[in-house]
Amino acid sequence: MKRSKITVCIKELTVRIGRDRSFHVTATIILCLSMALFTVALGMYIHDHMKRFIISDESYSTQLTPLLTLVPTSAFSLFNFSLAASSPIPFERAIGPVGPETSWHSMSDEELAWRASMVPHILEYPCNRTPKVAFMFLSRGSLPLAPLWEKFFKGHKDLYSIYLHMSVDLGNDKMPETSVFYKRRIPSKPAQWGRASMIDAERRLLANALLDFSNERFVLLSETCIPLFNFTTVYSYLINSSQSFLGSFDDPRPMGRGRYNKRMWPTVSLSEWRKGSQWFEVQRRVAVEIVSDVMYYPVFRNHCMPPCYMDEHYLPTLVTKVCPGANSNRSITWVDWSGGGSHPKQFTRTAVSQVFLNRIRHGFNCTYNGITTSICFLFARKFHPNTLQPLLKIAPPLLGFVP
Repeated sequence: MKRSKITVCIKELTVRIGRDRSFHVTATIILCLSMALFTVALGMYIHDHMKRFIISDESYSTQLTPLLTLVPTSAFSLFNFSLAASSPIPFERAIGPVGPETSWHSMSDEELAWRASMVPHILEYPCNRTPKVAFMFLSRGSLPLAPLWEKFFKGHKDLYSIYLHMSVDLGNDKMPETSVFYKRRIPSKPAQWGRASMIDAERRLLANALLDFSNERFVLLSETCIPLFNFTTVYSYLINSSQSFLGSFDDPRPMGRGRYNKRMWPTVSLSEWRKGSQWFEVQRRVAVEIVSDVMYYPVFRNHCMPPCYMDEHYLPTLVTKVCPGANSNRSITWVDWSGGGSHPKQFTRTAVSQVFLNRIRHGFNCTYNGITTSICFLFARKFHPNTLQPLLKIAPPLLGFVP
C-alpha cells in the first residue's frame, strides 16, 4: 500500500516538472554556471602547476646541475649545534658550489656539516677526475716544519689538497703567496686536548676537505709531523689501499676499558669500546660516516671527559661500529711511547739522523692489501722545530724529493 502511494507521488511530481518550463530554465542555468566555474578552477589549477614546474626546471638547470645526484645522509648538526634552534638556511647558499681553492668561507658548522654529508648516488663521475689526497694539518699555531713539507709537495700540485686548522689565530696571510700553505687555513676554533673541541676540529677539517669531490683520501697531521717517504710513494700507498688506517683495539687496562662510562650504554657497550691513535688516514666513504655521525658523538661528548679522552676513543669506537671492514686497525703515523706518560717522546735536532729515519721507514712489518710489507709508517711525530735544519739536509736526498 505504502509503495503504491510513493509511486503515485513520483508520477505526479514528474508531470508537474514537465509542465513547468521555468524549472527547466533554472536547472539549465545552474548547470551551465557550475560547468563554467569548474572549467575556470581547472584552468587556474593547471596554470599554477605548470608555472611551478617551469620555475623548478629553470632553477635546477641553472643552479643544481652539479649536484643533481647528491643527497644528504644527515640533516642534523654535527658540532654540538641544533638546526631546529637556528634560523633557516637559504637553500641557494646551502647547495652553492665551493671550489677546492676556497678554504675560507662564511658557512657555519651547521651548513658545513650538511654540505659535507652529501654523497653521490651515481658512482661514476660525469667528468675526468684525478683522485687527490687531502692533507689536513691540525695545528695549535704556526707550522715550523713547513719548509720540509714544501719540498715534499713540490711538483705534485694536481694530486693533493691542503687544509690547515689553527687553534690560535695568527692571520691567514702569514705564509708567502708562493707557499703551498698560503690561504689554506679553514675557519677554525680553539681545540683543547682530550676534549670534544678536538674532535670538532678534526671533523671540521674532514668536512671542508669533503667539499672537494676530487679528494679521495684524508690524512690528519700535526705541526710536529714529518713525511718519511717522497710524495709519489705516499700517494700511491694511500690511493691504492683498499682500507683506511685508523688505530683501533680493545685495551683491557684501566687506560682502556677503565675509561668506559656505563652511561654510554646501550648506544655504546663495553664490548664495543675501542682505543687508538688520534692521527688517522681514511678513505672517502669512512670520512663521510665520521662527518655524518649524530648518534654516537653526543654520547661521547656527554660522557667521555678526562680521564676519558675523546681523541683516543671516539673515532676508534665509531669506525669499528659503522664500517669495521673498511679499516686496517693501524695508524700510519709513527710515534715513540717508550718514555711512558700521557704524551709520546719528542725529538730534537740531536736525534735526527739517516739511521734513525731508516729505522722508522723499514724497521717494522705489517699487512698492506693482504701482503706483508716493511713500509708501515708514512709519517712520524713529534719533531721539535729545531730539527728543521738537520731534516732539510738529510731528508731530501734520503727520501728522493723533487729538486
